[in-house]
Amino acid sequence: MTGRPPTRLLVATTNLGKLDEIRRILDGLPLTLVTLADYPLTPEPEETGATFAENARLKARYYAVATGELTVAEDSGLQIDALDGEPGVRSARFNGESYPEKFATIRRMLAERGTDASTAQFVCAVALARKDELAWETTGIVEGRLHLPARGVAGFGYDPIFYYPAYGRTLAEVTAEEKEAVSHRGQAFRKLRTYLERTPG
Repeated sequence: MTGRPPTRLLVATTNLGKLDEIRRILDGLPLTLVTLADYPLTPEPEETGATFAENARLKARYYAVATGELTVAEDSGLQIDALDGEPGVRSARFNGESYPEKFATIRRMLAERGTDASTAQFVCAVALARKDELAWETTGIVEGRLHLPARGVAGFGYDPIFYYPAYGRTLAEVTAEEKEAVSHRGQAFRKLRTYLERTPG
């Protein structure tokens, strides 16, 4: 990045759970964090990328151009090895309106393949853009396995079915601090924090 140091950073997500995590990780930086709620008339872009990284870049550039803000965007989701990486980039749009419905679909798909278990990964790709320029990007990955039925009430999304072996619990059974210490999003946004601290302008 070049030019005058930014004083604002647009976090381009409407997911409140993600926003809470990101705010905690970036807390204390000399930046005012703004969200898409500050730009209610900006339509969402169509996420046409085949990978998490492609979608993160697409969203970061789109919102940076649309708003004029230094923008960070992320794309993340669950990859289930026994389902050939599904739901992957479709995680948020996967079958079912609610997450219990999505969990039931996953269980049914696994049963059709003759199993009720699988290793899995949470993946989070993060991209930072100023106008149409991609300034920086990274990816965070956490390895675990499915736990069906769901267990735990903390976290959000697929956390209740993602078992993290080192904790012996799902990510919906741990504290926010424990989750952020190992999570895909925690890894990626801590790298972003380091980048912003070390990169003038």
